[in-house]
Formats: sequence, C-alpha cells, structure tokens
Amino acid sequence: MSPQPDQRILLVHAHPDDESIGNGATMAKYVAQGRGVTLVTCTAGEQGEILVPELEHLAADREDGLGEHRRGELAAAMKALGVTDHRFLGGFGTYRDSGMKWHADGHAVAADEVHENAFWRADLTEAADHLVAVVREVRPQVLVTYDQFGGYGHPDHVQAHRVATYAVALAAVPSYRRDLGPAHDVAKVYWSAMSESRMREGLRALRAAGDTTTFEGIDPDGPMPFARPDEDLSAAVDASDFVGAKMDALRAHATQITTDGPFFALSNNVGAAAFGVEHYRLAKGTPGPLGPDGLEDDLFAGLPSGQ
Repeated sequence: MSPQPDQRILLVHAHPDDESIGNGATMAKYVAQGRGVTLVTCTAGEQGEILVPELEHLAADREDGLGEHRRGELAAAMKALGVTDHRFLGGFGTYRDSGMKWHADGHAVAADEVHENAFWRADLTEAADHLVAVVREVRPQVLVTYDQFGGYGHPDHVQAHRVATYAVALAAVPSYRRDLGPAHDVAKVYWSAMSESRMREGLRALRAAGDTTTFEGIDPDGPMPFARPDEDLSAAVDASDFVGAKMDALRAHATQITTDGPFFALSNNVGAAAFGVEHYRLAKGTPGPLGPDGLEDDLFAGLPSGQ
C-alpha cells in the first residue's frame, strides 16, 4: 500500500457535479502537486433534472435510474480531474437526493414530499459517523464543504454542511467511537464561496456581449444572494492552468450541465478568471500568510507539511 501524501484535503459535497462546479480547478491543481484529494459525495443526485432528452426515462418518476447513471458521470469527472479517491457517504445508495423546490424569495427549500431515506431526513449522528470514519482514515489537514445556507438553500447542501461540521468535531474527540479509528483534528475547514465582484464582472461582460439569457433575470448590479461580498472571502486558489480539466469534468456531468449553459457561457466570454480562481471562507483554523490581495492563495497555507 502506497504511503499517503504529506498534505491531504477532504471535500464533502451533496451531489455529483457540485464538486466540479465549485472546486474542480482546485482539486485538479492539488492532484497535480501531489497532494492527497478525497471527495465524499452524500447522495447520487437521484432527483436531478435531466438535460439529455434520450435519458429522460431515467427520471425519478419513471425508471428511477438517474442515480446509477450519475455515479458513472462522477467517475468520469474525477478521471478528468485526476482524483482517484472518491466515495459516497456510507456507501452508494445510503442516502438519497432529497430534491428541492424554489421559495418565493428565490432560494431553494425542501420539497413538499421527501423520500424516506432522503439525506435531508438523515439522522445527524449516524451520517456524521460515516464521515468520522473517513476523516480518521484519511486524516486530512483541510476540509471543504458548504456554508450553513448551502450556498443557495438546497436542503442537501445544508445537510452536508451540518454533517461535515459535526463530523469534524466528533472526529477530534479521542474517547468518541474508538472503533472508527484514532482521533484526528482537522486543522482548517473552509466553506466554498463565490466572489460577488467576480460574478458581477462576469455578468456585465456577458450582457455587454449581448447575452441576456445566461443567468436570466439576474441583474449584474442587483441583489446577488448566492455570492459573497469580497470582504467575507479568506482564500483565492488560482488554478487557471487547470480550467481545461474543470471544463472536462463539467462535460462529464452531461445530464446536469450543458455546454451551452451558464457555466460554459461564462468561461467562453470571461475566460479563465471566471472559473480558474476558486474562492473560500475560512470557518475553522488559523489563516496562513496572505497575498497582496489580503487572501490566502493556498488552502494549506500556514500548515507544516505532514501535519
């Protein structure tokens, strides 16, 4: 068995494709640098909308085969990013995509009907214990997940935040569930974030180019609740050299993301700056050295190698 890399990061995401959208470039960069990258996906995205007409029969209300298909999409995306350690929380099929609906205020909320083993309904301690086992096995110095709102309110994103936060706390307690492995304290926890200024710049460029349909209804100068004010950001990982890998990973999630959709529109019109620099908020730990922009440029900043 080959030894673990000295520096290791664990990412906790709700559905296949979330990882590539938010952290794909960072993941590819860290793999290329020889750092250990582990992805835990909490559900298979069974309730997702299907954007490929010939695959509509896989929908939850028909054959209900989307989860298995997205399992393959995730594997292809991870191959594009170079990530070899990717798992489903508790094993594939343990927790099901909860689905969602849109609130009148423009954010996601839980659907009216939720499957009995939906992740949103998971027992918090049980789900956290599955992750504690991974944390104690991988022993990452850095963990990445969502903020308490899950970015835009999706119940599975919110639950992923809760499970990851609880698991980090439990994993560090020496007397807690010794059967799950020796205690480990994750040094730094980050929440994925979208830079408000970058998003506004990207939308302005799209509108100036005559694109009025990408992120339709969002005013570049209006409210942007899914992005974070730049003063809230802690780190900006410049992985512009890995935008190609990130785009390949997004293409792999073909049932959820189309090449003429908003992500590719931003990439084509704004360039690597839109998707090659990924932002984070430090939720636990001590900031490392800051760059001239006042942000860390590496999620491992300030951590000794092999901690």
